[in-house]
Amino acid sequence: MKRSTDKNPVLLVHGIWDTTAIFDRVTPYLRELGWLVYSLDLIPNDSSVGLDKLAEQVANYAEAVFGRDRPFDLVGFSMGGIVSRYYIQRLGGIERVQRFVTISSPHNGTVTAYALNLEGSLQMRPKSPFLQDLNRDAVDMLGRINFTSMWTPFDMMILPAHSSKMPVGREIELPVLVHRWMVSDRRSLNAVARVLSEPVKNTKPAQLTPQI
Repeated sequence: MKRSTDKNPVLLVHGIWDTTAIFDRVTPYLRELGWLVYSLDLIPNDSSVGLDKLAEQVANYAEAVFGRDRPFDLVGFSMGGIVSRYYIQRLGGIERVQRFVTISSPHNGTVTAYALNLEGSLQMRPKSPFLQDLNRDAVDMLGRINFTSMWTPFDMMILPAHSSKMPVGREIELPVLVHRWMVSDRRSLNAVARVLSEPVKNTKPAQLTPQI
C-alpha cells in the first residue's frame, strides 16, 4: 500500500464508556486508504472528571506523538468531539489541527447527561456553562479550520439528536439507526474519508503586493 505524502496523520478521540476499540472499523479503513491513524484511551472514560481535563490528555498525546509543530487532523466521536473542541478552542489545538470532524457529539448538550451527577456529565447538559463558553466563540474559531459535524436524526444517546448540529462548517446528516453505528456504518466511514481528503482551508492573511 502506498501512502500519500499530502495526508495528515489522524487522531481519533472516543466517547463516554468507550475505548480505542470503538474505532475498530474506522482505523483499518483509513489506514487502507493511506492515512496514519492514532487513538488514545481517555482515563477515566466515565465522565467522572471534567472534559477539560480529558482534553489535556489529548494535548499531551498530540505533542508526544506528533511533536509541537506537525499539523494533524482530529476526529471526535460523541463526548470525544466535545473533548476535542476544548483542545482546539482552549488549549491551542487551533494552531495544529487542520481538519476536524465531530461524529454525533452533544455540541448543545444532551438530556441523557442528566442520568449521571458527574463533572463531565454536568458539562454535557443542555445550556451548561461549559458548553455555553465553548459555543460563544465556536463560529469564529472553528470557522478557521476545515470543520465538519456528522449526525443522525435517529440518535437516542444525543437527545435531541439535532444537538449534534453546529452553525459553522459543514453538516453531514446520515440515516444511521444507532449512535455507536456512526463509527462503523460504511456511509459514515466514506464521509469521514471524503472530509479528510479535502484541501486545507487557508486562514493566513493574503500578502499585499507592494505598489511600485
